[in-house]
Amino acid sequence: MSKGKSGAPEQLTDRLFATERNPEDFRFDASVARVFPDMIRRSVPGYTTIIPMIEVITEQYVQPASHCYDLGCSLGASTLAMRHGIPHRDCTLVGVDNSSAMIERCEHYIALDDHELPVTLRCEDILETELSRASVTTLNFTLQFVPPEQRLALLTRIAKATLPGGVLILSEKIRFESETEQDIQTRLHHEFKRANGYSDLEISQKRAAIEKVLIPETLAAHRDRLIQAGFDQVLVWYQCFNFVSILALKNR
Repeated sequence: MSKGKSGAPEQLTDRLFATERNPEDFRFDASVARVFPDMIRRSVPGYTTIIPMIEVITEQYVQPASHCYDLGCSLGASTLAMRHGIPHRDCTLVGVDNSSAMIERCEHYIALDDHELPVTLRCEDILETELSRASVTTLNFTLQFVPPEQRLALLTRIAKATLPGGVLILSEKIRFESETEQDIQTRLHHEFKRANGYSDLEISQKRAAIEKVLIPETLAAHRDRLIQAGFDQVLVWYQCFNFVSILALKNR
């Protein structure tokens, strides 16, 4: 793995879809890991607001002697935000991702961070990873890649593992019940990408690659499922176009 002068893994500009390519499903492989910070910053409106706010939310809800989880941690942006929001030295912070390329790079970013709280990284499926005594769990643009029929079981496991007073931070791309609103929000999202330097070809090819693996749902569907899973209160704390971040709280 090549590194920059700071010792961090080299971050490249996202040009993965800049030339004509054979259609294939999007995968979180080594090529994506190399450009991921640039890709997500230029593709997800509000991402640079959501990450620091995860630190703030973590600080508000983390409990002493509890576990905190970043499920689908990728390169560890949410993990590091959670780390800096945890004041209790008896807490455990765990990042989980099933992409070995992501975990390898995440290890370097964790090592370069100056916070003292240890971080455990697991390269495994979030559908199978062990969860217990959780006060803060993050699914930051992760659930949308889980097959829809498996989402309730995952959220139920998270809710059961969450302590009273604990929270789940769930960030997702959503779809809208109104076709008119869906069209407007999609167009605005594409304009956001164009403003960040993506060409029409890149936008079109990325959309074709990801549409079979990223399955968005309505906000109502998310709310209903979170309540069914065992959370007591669900609220949207952030939205920009068709991207939202939700707080699901467990009161008892």
